[in-house]
Amino acid sequence: MANANKLTLFIVIFMLAGILSGAAIHEYAPAEAIKSWADNITLLTDIFLRLIKMVIAPLVFSTLTVGIMKMGETSTIGRVGGKAMVWFISSSVLSILVGLFIVTLERPGSGLNLTIPTEAVDTGLAVGGMTLKAFLSHTIPTSIAGAMADNEILQIVVFSMFFGIGGASLGQKFNAPLVAALDVVSHIMLKVTGYVMYVAPLAIFAAISSVIATQGLGILLNYASFIGGYYVAILLTCLVLLAVGYMVLKKEVFRLVSMLKDPVLVAFTTSSSEAAYPKTLEQLERFGCSRSIASFVLPIGYSFNLVGSMVYCSFASMFIAQAYNIHLSFSEVTVLMLTLMLASKGIAGVPRSSLVVLAATIPSFNIPVAGILLLMGIDHFLDMGRSAINVLGNGIATAMLSQNEGAREAELVEQEA
Repeated sequence: MANANKLTLFIVIFMLAGILSGAAIHEYAPAEAIKSWADNITLLTDIFLRLIKMVIAPLVFSTLTVGIMKMGETSTIGRVGGKAMVWFISSSVLSILVGLFIVTLERPGSGLNLTIPTEAVDTGLAVGGMTLKAFLSHTIPTSIAGAMADNEILQIVVFSMFFGIGGASLGQKFNAPLVAALDVVSHIMLKVTGYVMYVAPLAIFAAISSVIATQGLGILLNYASFIGGYYVAILLTCLVLLAVGYMVLKKEVFRLVSMLKDPVLVAFTTSSSEAAYPKTLEQLERFGCSRSIASFVLPIGYSFNLVGSMVYCSFASMFIAQAYNIHLSFSEVTVLMLTLMLASKGIAGVPRSSLVVLAATIPSFNIPVAGILLLMGIDHFLDMGRSAINVLGNGIATAMLSQNEGAREAELVEQEA
């Protein structure tokens, strides 16, 4: 616990140092020096994210496969998976509604009065793949080696589920040696993660300093209304998740949040949910979650339970519509939100995935894709919030499902007795 508190302290200190150094460099350094600093200092962030990505593929495969095999019967796997998907869809709807409520109430885009461009505008985002065929291609791997090499989490999850279910069907007599071996691999990967986390404060300093040095603190003031409203929506979504979590976990939900503060901080400061995955899994097990449930639910949540992205998509799409004075009827808004929710599933790991979802979806509702250019300058600051709440949402979901399954098993034992 002492080491965890030290890590949190160092993360906060280095984040503040990044803000101060970035602001000073932006204010006093010449343009060439600013560019050189921003280009070179991010090497630390790149090293950290590469180290984390090095761990994720073997960790997801080993933990998810072991989790499924330890569940035993395929009926148990189906039941837990079904409960997880019901919650993931419900939390997505809740988070979309929160974002929609705040953006409609605040109307941060009103008053911009932008003219709808007559020509197509290139946003620099690759959006041509947002079709059913492309989605399936992105979901189902042609090679597990290729999926691991590219760190395609969803593809690794799909293969691991097939592999785990196949292993579980053989029975404990045959799969016990493999389960033991993969269990050792997962523990080694968690140990490696602990070493990698020592680099986190430096990576966080580099990421924050680079963005502030390039953009300056002024960009936050220029977009104060949008960023403020967005983070109000993020915090409100957190409160909704905590309220639902309290219904299942009672006061233990506060202990869970305390234990998740480190992975949430890492996700917030690096703008990467992936960076927080190993630490989140470790903390959930320390909290008392069943290892098999946590190893099964958490990887799936990383593809299907992106509540922060849902808040962002609903907030950003309506902001752009307001900026261009485009009025959407209730039915159009409903269809837009459902489309955004479906389009976002399984796109985790794609660079600027939320922007890609927006760019692919909003033109169908006559909202100019050029409006995304309004957000690209501050996307890093928005991504910090959505990454953090994605981690918190997946942590709460995993703990709730673990608690629910534990209560069910206890009830079955009582009935048998």
